[in-house]
Amino acid sequence: MKALFAEIDSLMPTEIYGRVTAVQGLLVEIAGPIHEMSVGSRLLIDSGEDNPKVPAEVVGFRHGHALCMPFSGLEGVRMGCKAVIASRDSVVHPANAWLGRVVNAHGEPIDGKGDLPNGGVPRKLRSSPPPASERKRVGPPLDLGVRALNTFVTCCEGQRMGIFAGSGVGKSVLMSMLARNTKCDVAVIGLIGERGREVQEFIEDDLGESGLERSVVVVATSDESVLMRRQAAYLSMTVAEHFRDEGNNVLCMMDSVTRFAMAQREIGLSVGEPPTSKGYTPTVFTELPRLLERAGPGKEGAGSITGLFTVLVEGDNHNEPVADAVRGILDGHVVMERGIAERGRYPAINVLKSVSRTMPRCVPPEHLPVLRKARQLLSTYTDMEELIRLGAYRKGSDPTVDEAIYRFEMIDDFLNQGKDEATSLSDGYQQLANLLEMTPG
Repeated sequence: MKALFAEIDSLMPTEIYGRVTAVQGLLVEIAGPIHEMSVGSRLLIDSGEDNPKVPAEVVGFRHGHALCMPFSGLEGVRMGCKAVIASRDSVVHPANAWLGRVVNAHGEPIDGKGDLPNGGVPRKLRSSPPPASERKRVGPPLDLGVRALNTFVTCCEGQRMGIFAGSGVGKSVLMSMLARNTKCDVAVIGLIGERGREVQEFIEDDLGESGLERSVVVVATSDESVLMRRQAAYLSMTVAEHFRDEGNNVLCMMDSVTRFAMAQREIGLSVGEPPTSKGYTPTVFTELPRLLERAGPGKEGAGSITGLFTVLVEGDNHNEPVADAVRGILDGHVVMERGIAERGRYPAINVLKSVSRTMPRCVPPEHLPVLRKARQLLSTYTDMEELIRLGAYRKGSDPTVDEAIYRFEMIDDFLNQGKDEATSLSDGYQQLANLLEMTPG
């Protein structure tokens, strides 16, 4: 009944509308009863009998006018067009029946499998995370199925990790491995600003039928409006929250947070916000934590949302503004490097630069000496690599360097993993101990 009353309250008792007074780029100014509008209100702009109504969202106010941005093209919109207030809040109605489906940023099906049933409880797209004092702690280690991550960057249930990589380094393939192999109840996958041709490949080849059965895929391709791209990120998190509150351990993956930030930058610049670092507006750095903090452990009795978010680093600069901001918000980061990919080792994860903030607490104590030894050998080889390749290092000068040279190829082979392979947490620890000739504990 509470959900029904909320639905009734959200209905507009009368038709309230304004008029289009100006269009500048993708920004539409609306005059009229702006006291009935608020930031986030939805409008429908009537662009004539022969054209469909253009959905838009209020993103700000200026000089007594509401500033709106459209969810689609503005073809047919002219001065004086009627703009009807459709709703004051942005809400969706996710349901368990959404599993196995592909939807757009509005929660509408785009997979050709028929209509989607709506859940009984309306959920705001921009909800707040659970209060910090009421949240559970992160859960036990989560099996991601990827050896490099399971052993060197162990992730827990309810943890939030960033995957930082330049374009073409293999982060989308890594995402597909995680979507198929992670031991979770439900996966919510947000493809934000993806190339249109890659969506079907990801769903059919990378995710597969078994992966799709337990997943909800939210898609907003790069040709869609900035509002659609931003809303796809909000919808992904809202759907994940629905399944979390049902008691599930949810894996929420988003590719990529950078495109969400770029969409927010376009919106901010359109309404007149001052650009700051690399043109990003202040609201970008306000919205990033508001989005990412929604992932994590829920309250007592609820499940958790394990967040894995890709960050596209421009020009392979891992210190650019969005990467720097996201790294400070999340509970760990996975660094993928072009040099590792170029020598043919996938996933191209640099385990020495990758950090999980739940380690070493989440690793069984008997395996810690093995991990420390492996990291030490990789670090030693990396420090001496140039001398080794030039032939300037003489064998026997340092026993630690000698062992690092001997073990490096074995560890590198261990970190190399095919797209269709999966290795459990326990198997990963054991394989690493075997190649180092150590006995755990």
